[in-house]
Amino acid sequence: MTKHRIFTTPFASVYPLYVAKAVRKGRTQEEVDTIVLWLTGYSPKQFSASLDDQCTFEEFFAQAPEMNPLRELVKGVVCGVRVENVEDPLMREIRILDKLIDELAKGKTIEKILRKAPVS
Repeated sequence: MTKHRIFTTPFASVYPLYVAKAVRKGRTQEEVDTIVLWLTGYSPKQFSASLDDQCTFEEFFAQAPEMNPLRELVKGVVCGVRVENVEDPLMREIRILDKLIDELAKGKTIEKILRKAPVS
């Protein structure tokens, strides 16, 4: 089975599109970075290095220091696809990131975008 084209696309080639989408809606690159770092566990230095290395989406997520367990709380539709129903684990991670960037562009506060653990 062939890999989806996005898996082999350099993350650094799509990252500016995430930033541009956010900036068009009055948000900042720093907010995009906050979301990416929250999701993946990269430090700012590690994130910068991964962009410089031109790693693919597959490598970017595989090398992530610690995927945030609260990402499982991200629900909803992005690009016509319900995030929680995506079966391929890598595609789900990509869709979660897409959804978080969409929420930023739609004006949600960073505090709401970065999910919190449910209080029991």
